[in-house]
Amino acid sequence: MNDKTLLPFYLMQNVIQHYAWGSTQSIHKLFNIPNPENCPQAEIWMGAHPGGCSQLIDGNQQDSLAEFILRHPDACLSAQIHQTYGELPFLFKVLAADKALSIQVHPCKADAEIGYARENQQHIPLNAPERNYKDPNHKPELVYALTPYHALNGFRPLDDIIQTLTKMNLQPIEPLVKQLQADTSTTGFQSFFIRLLSLSGEQKTQAIAALLDYAAQHQQDDPLAQLVLDLAQDYPEDIGLFSALLLHYVILQPGEAMYLDAKTPHAYLKGTGLEVMASSDNVLRAGLTPKHIDVEELAKCTSFAPKPQETLLIAPEKSADVCHYPVPVNDFKFSIYPAPSDITLTTTSAEIVFAIDTDVHLQHESGLTLTLHKGQSAFIPAAARSYRINASGRVARVYN
Repeated sequence: MNDKTLLPFYLMQNVIQHYAWGSTQSIHKLFNIPNPENCPQAEIWMGAHPGGCSQLIDGNQQDSLAEFILRHPDACLSAQIHQTYGELPFLFKVLAADKALSIQVHPCKADAEIGYARENQQHIPLNAPERNYKDPNHKPELVYALTPYHALNGFRPLDDIIQTLTKMNLQPIEPLVKQLQADTSTTGFQSFFIRLLSLSGEQKTQAIAALLDYAAQHQQDDPLAQLVLDLAQDYPEDIGLFSALLLHYVILQPGEAMYLDAKTPHAYLKGTGLEVMASSDNVLRAGLTPKHIDVEELAKCTSFAPKPQETLLIAPEKSADVCHYPVPVNDFKFSIYPAPSDITLTTTSAEIVFAIDTDVHLQHESGLTLTLHKGQSAFIPAAARSYRINASGRVARVYN
């Protein structure tokens, strides 16, 4: 293929990631994607990330999206996006969780660049378990709920945290709580957080036992107690259980969306949604995981300022045909078209469209058409310029 023969859209064949926390049923039920071996279908990756690159289908031919973009960078991305990012700047996913993912923080761009360079100088292999930075990029994320979607996102107000900890009266961590009460500054909270995550040996065992004992006694009248017990089913000896007391517990209803900024601790707990992020794999973990936790590096990359409850959800900008979900980064834009009836969309960057509910019909001015069945996606190069879209259900669009 050369730029002159670029098609306006390409059916994508996407990688399904079978992580242990994934759902065996949700993706199959929502999108009729077979799962004959009943494996956990955790994520569908739509993009050019080396960890799971999509293939483009052209008749009987298949082509790696990453290699296709390398051969036609300006036609695929636009000259401006190619100059700015040098690659497809986003990764689009379907995420289906049956149990909690790790509590994590994504570094900001500056921290990622510094950390990536430092670990390269230390010759730490990219696949080493102790490696913190896989690339020099930030990883802002948006999640759009397809089912009720349970998550933790951002620190609660410090007064609420102290009130919760005081009410629980957990003797093994009483010195830490008193220290926090004596110093409620951001620095004091950071010190508390580091000391809590750093508990080990008998101290850690006693602290978790006290938390689980309290939760068992109060599960009927305290939603946080029930959440702790639910998380403990999969992570019974994990210090990350305390994060349920520190972070906002959010349940997104279908159609609601949430933005997760750099430096903000969060975790996805259960549910299926669409997720779009900057093209990065940088994760600093804070619990609910058997993987490496670097508490010192985590703390350096975390904002310890509380996140106001009213800022957690994104209010969409609605017009007759579309809901735009604004995000404060340029790496991606995300829109939902509830039931587009022959509307024309203009392309100024690479785009991926995903059929959520029903068949989606794409038509180009050249006369070429493509029909997506629900659960399928199309890659649309910037050079397509414009296309028309028809569907009786929701269509998701990711672009710049």
